[in-house]
Amino acid sequence: MTSAVIGRAARVGGADQVLTEAEVREFVGARLAGLDVDGRSVCVLVPDATRTCPLPLLVGAVHKALHGRVSRLTVLVALGTHGAMTAEALATHVGVHPGTEVINHEWWDPATFADLGTIPSARIEELSGGRMSGDVPVLLNRAVVEHDIAIVVGPVLPHEVVGMSGGNKYFFPGVAGQQIIDVSHWLGALITSAEIIGTTGLTPVRALINDGAALIPAETYAFCVVTAETPDDPDVPGLAEGDRSSALHSISFGDCVASWASAAEISAATHVTYLDRPVRRVLSIVPAMYDEIWTGAKGFYKVEPVVADGGEVILYAPHITEIATSHPQIHEIGYHCRDYFVKQWDHFRHIHWGVLAHSTHLRGAGTYDAETGVERLRVQVTLATGIPEEVCRAVNLGYRDPATIDLAAFTTDPGTMVVPRAGEVLFRLR
Repeated sequence: MTSAVIGRAARVGGADQVLTEAEVREFVGARLAGLDVDGRSVCVLVPDATRTCPLPLLVGAVHKALHGRVSRLTVLVALGTHGAMTAEALATHVGVHPGTEVINHEWWDPATFADLGTIPSARIEELSGGRMSGDVPVLLNRAVVEHDIAIVVGPVLPHEVVGMSGGNKYFFPGVAGQQIIDVSHWLGALITSAEIIGTTGLTPVRALINDGAALIPAETYAFCVVTAETPDDPDVPGLAEGDRSSALHSISFGDCVASWASAAEISAATHVTYLDRPVRRVLSIVPAMYDEIWTGAKGFYKVEPVVADGGEVILYAPHITEIATSHPQIHEIGYHCRDYFVKQWDHFRHIHWGVLAHSTHLRGAGTYDAETGVERLRVQVTLATGIPEEVCRAVNLGYRDPATIDLAAFTTDPGTMVVPRAGEVLFRLR
């Protein structure tokens, strides 16, 4: 087993290793033993159920290291704008830890937020190459502000908006106000998902997030983890039965920037699969942890770079019956390429920019001719879900009855790439 210090981050594990639970507990305990927390309050930020992560193990290790030392320990679930988790779901997701309060980020309630200041328009213009402007208020869940220390605990994965998820992203957009969420997501959409996804460097969106995080008054640290993938998913009928992996390749700890960079290095080596040539069709098998297209669309984002021009991505998810319950505006605008909105900006600028970004991310690359009104899309996106055909067509997506999907036939079809548990591993061409 190797342990290294990357910049200001300590790391245990590596791309070719899998940590034992004992090694995880030992690393977390050792790092927190040296942290000045006695008598102080700590807020731990964790992902919701749309991320694969052994949270009961990790939060349990954090709890063991801090319980009895800190004045208050709160676990805050970074929902972004996802739906709230029930008390029962939270207990399963995080575990039950005495003396610890576990709460959702209540993004729908204005009283949730504290105002940390503003990112000025000049900075937005700089980061966007002049494509965006306007001051951005930095609102953050007040639980972070009202604790002395904030510790992020969560995975780093290729991400369609920021390049690589994790680190300061748990603050923005994880527990942030609507405007900075909208600006960050639309900035990523202007760059495009295919261009930014999997980028380990300092992308413009990552820079924006870091600017917001610099305004947080609490001390901030992060345990950034990289999960070990498994090909099996018991939630998908027709695939081999198997336990969803909770193993980790590595854990990095330090400030939120250094810890994230350390983990991103490992994620780039373990969560990116390279192909020699494009594929004509992809069947993305969407796991049950994605319960709407709002999150299940990751099954498209992660494969778009390897699909040939004119090809197709089928999102196979019989369990999904909704597009996005918290974001009904998607039914108003449908799914379109970036230029469809950019070239008709006056018509769409009133829509939440995060919704516009989601639309472009799922529809992928394409062109729009404002004079003729013709939109040409590079890849066909087909839903094989529990969403009715008329709803799919109304939002400009294809439809296929999921009962017609023969997994065995698709798997043996030389023209199709089948991706089990789609959504976390990125596919790229060499």
